[in-house]
Amino acid sequence: MSDYGPLKFYVPEPAGRPGDEPDFSYLKVPKAGAVRKPDVDVDPKEIKDLATTMIRVLNRDGEAVGEWADPIEDGVVLHGLKSMIRTRAFDERMMTLQRQGKTSFYMKCTGEEAITVGQQLALSPGDMNFPTYRQQGLLLCQDYPLVKMICQILSNAKDPLHGRQLPILYSSKEHGFFTISGNLGTQYVHAVGWAMASAIKGDTKIATAWIGDGSTAENDFHAALVNASVYKPPVVLNVVNNQWAISSFQGLAGGDSATFAERAHGFGIPSLRVDGNDFIAVYNVSRWAVERARRNLGPTMIEWVTYRVAPHSTSDDPSRYRPRKESDAWPLGDPVLRLKNHLIKAGQWSEERHVQAEAEYEEEVRAATKEAESFGVMGQGSTARDIFEDVYKEMPPHLREQRQKLGV
Repeated sequence: MSDYGPLKFYVPEPAGRPGDEPDFSYLKVPKAGAVRKPDVDVDPKEIKDLATTMIRVLNRDGEAVGEWADPIEDGVVLHGLKSMIRTRAFDERMMTLQRQGKTSFYMKCTGEEAITVGQQLALSPGDMNFPTYRQQGLLLCQDYPLVKMICQILSNAKDPLHGRQLPILYSSKEHGFFTISGNLGTQYVHAVGWAMASAIKGDTKIATAWIGDGSTAENDFHAALVNASVYKPPVVLNVVNNQWAISSFQGLAGGDSATFAERAHGFGIPSLRVDGNDFIAVYNVSRWAVERARRNLGPTMIEWVTYRVAPHSTSDDPSRYRPRKESDAWPLGDPVLRLKNHLIKAGQWSEERHVQAEAEYEEEVRAATKEAESFGVMGQGSTARDIFEDVYKEMPPHLREQRQKLGV
């Protein structure tokens, strides 16, 4: 007889399923201002605890407290709030376009606006983001043309990518926005490689990599960390932990065993875990990591703890896999409301100005959408000829023959 019982296979389960009460007891939220701020040149071994706690700055009264509450220019914070409002207005209008059948696909970033806007404002012109599909805030807080952005979503005659990319997979070199890859994880390797190239050339530009909690289970994520650890390029490695990867919760990517920030420890990379719904914390932590990169101190990983309020995409129904009221129970609140309250507390904003700003950005997006639609909607833009262009420097004979047969 065997001394051992049958082996068991473990499958992690989320804290709640449809019909259950929301449960975020697994998330330990320290008081705002409780986490220390190390020197920018700190030895990674001395800050391992910062990967298991959570850096927070804004308290319940809207005050910025603690060592991470560095002074920020008033204009930067106001720009941040306005960009977040603008991003949310954009998301709502684009979701409506998809429901009207004018575009095939869209993905909202509701509840995650502070992360991208806050970090982008900490970067400099020429730095390069390697984003996923939920970082539209990187473009919307810059001067990227709104009509052009909507034309890409509509895949119409003015689509800068000529319908070759899925809607929301933007690309803009001049705005530091590397072409989004639908194969999630690849952008992490690209960012590390780009940063290495910048260092080899003796340039001053840094890279940022973006990935979601689910995609950290991809091989590319780990390959990027190996190269970042060995060659120490100027790169900021962002992990947006919004608790859900399509319909699988963060535990299926290993989030229950350790924080995502802790994964950097095995590679000797300094890492921080941050309240991603706290704009002040996002901006100041991003500045810290960017400063490390510019000083040739190597990579930094940041886990942004947030929540995906909206469906994964327009093809998703989250009520089928998570409690219906889970977003309402999220303990870190709404990033827009938290920053609004902070600015009101500081005497730089008001309820009236906030309502006015929401109306202005809704009108801006509405007008831009109307103009973009004048160039066509889904199925009214790209031509068969676009299939053959911009693929090869010199078109090979078999493609020329195919194009001739199509008469384009």
